[in-house]
Amino acid sequence: MDGLVELFNTGGDFMWPILILFIIGLGYVIERFITLTRASVNTRKFLARLHSALAEGGVEAAAEECEKTPGPVASILHAGLSRANRGLESVEKSITNAGSLEMAFLERGMTVLATVIVLAPMLGFTGTVSGMVGAFDSIKKANDISPAVVAGGISEALLTTLFGLVVAMIIQIFYNYFTSRIDKLILDMEESSVELMDALVELEDNK
Repeated sequence: MDGLVELFNTGGDFMWPILILFIIGLGYVIERFITLTRASVNTRKFLARLHSALAEGGVEAAAEECEKTPGPVASILHAGLSRANRGLESVEKSITNAGSLEMAFLERGMTVLATVIVLAPMLGFTGTVSGMVGAFDSIKKANDISPAVVAGGISEALLTTLFGLVVAMIIQIFYNYFTSRIDKLILDMEESSVELMDALVELEDNK
């Protein structure tokens, strides 16, 4: 631990903004992980329960089943079922509107993570330039190019680059994972919406 603190201090002033970006990124990583975990449900089992409720108790029973189930899939289907008495076109429009809201909720914070991924290495490279400028200034003042003179500036340059890249890679891994989770949830919403519309059409035909 002391070694890490020493390396951090050696890296110079640019280590602080990179550290702040890392803390912000981790905060959003935790929030996104909790949110997306809560949003995930077993879609196949939920749709099976929904079809059973729709067949046995009609639209009202299906809407109650949606209310009992957490997540964006149940939310958009509930929005559609709440407008079932106004016709299939109204159901489809409600599902589309609710889907847009849910997608915005799922993708919230992803822009911040993307910004951290871009800015962290850029700050690291800026620290590199700053360190190299300091190294050349040391050479100029000492009128000597011995390793001892330039070692501090080069060390600062390498450490800021390293730290910035490590931060970017860590956040990138989580970003890719969250993107795949969001894509799966969006696909589940689309497939579930199609199945609900088909079920409502079949229900109308059987009346």
